[in-house]
Amino acid sequence: MDGRLVLPRPVIEQSRSRPSSYRRPKSPVADDPTIAMVKGFFLQEIDERRAVVPLVGYCFMTGFLNAVCFSAIFAWCASQTGNTIQLSIAIGRLLDKQPDHLYRIVDRLALTSLLSFILGGFVGRIGERVGRSTRIWLVCGTLLQALLTMGAAIALWKSHMPWYAAPDSGPIWTSALAFLAYGFMSASMGLQGVMAKRLNTQFSTSVVLTSIWCELISEPKLFHLRRGVVERDHKFLTIFCMLFGGFSGRCVLDDVGPAFTLGIAAGLRLVISGWWLLIPKKTERKFNGENDDGFQK
Repeated sequence: MDGRLVLPRPVIEQSRSRPSSYRRPKSPVADDPTIAMVKGFFLQEIDERRAVVPLVGYCFMTGFLNAVCFSAIFAWCASQTGNTIQLSIAIGRLLDKQPDHLYRIVDRLALTSLLSFILGGFVGRIGERVGRSTRIWLVCGTLLQALLTMGAAIALWKSHMPWYAAPDSGPIWTSALAFLAYGFMSASMGLQGVMAKRLNTQFSTSVVLTSIWCELISEPKLFHLRRGVVERDHKFLTIFCMLFGGFSGRCVLDDVGPAFTLGIAAGLRLVISGWWLLIPKKTERKFNGENDDGFQK
């Protein structure tokens, strides 16, 4: 020894110097072929082009839920354009010659819906970590939409609020429980909108129709009636399903009331959640320039 202090090897170097035969003990569950098969099934990415049925169900639910809230408060839980403009008008009233400092019920409803919609949309960003088109995320995300809808049904049931507002009256959902129900409905719509958007299909805008109408009118193959055009036909299907959803929601609402109508909506979302299990997994698509319209001269 020459008197110098000899330091031990770093921990990282020690770990690298372990014999190649060293392996971490495996859990017996990890070796179970059934567990591995189920896990692989739920982590599969679904084929978005063959997911028409659940996405059409999303569009139907938009009309169905909007029929409930609009009948009572003349506002939408899905389309946030009106709510945003409503809040901007409320802020503009503060600059009048005679400022209006009233915090009106319509302003409260608009703020509740907008914030809840944004919160539900941020919950939808969980799919970025799990996988935006994985089966487990689509099933669980739609199941969460059903739970939010059921929460809205319970809140409305406990609020004992009426479901129909006369044409010459204002919003009739004025209690805290009714506001909670409206927030749950808006949050479910925000989550649905983000999930559908991330799938990047013709049903991406499953919560509003303004952009769908614009895209449909500007569709170059709008009048090619002798053959099917996927982009055009799916837009027509989106519009029809929203119309049919609103019609169905209003008819059911008149018979059983808002709480039971939302309960039915939660059940329908459970069906949509289960339908994601039936969508085939994504496969590699072979490129064929002759059949691809984008590469035809």
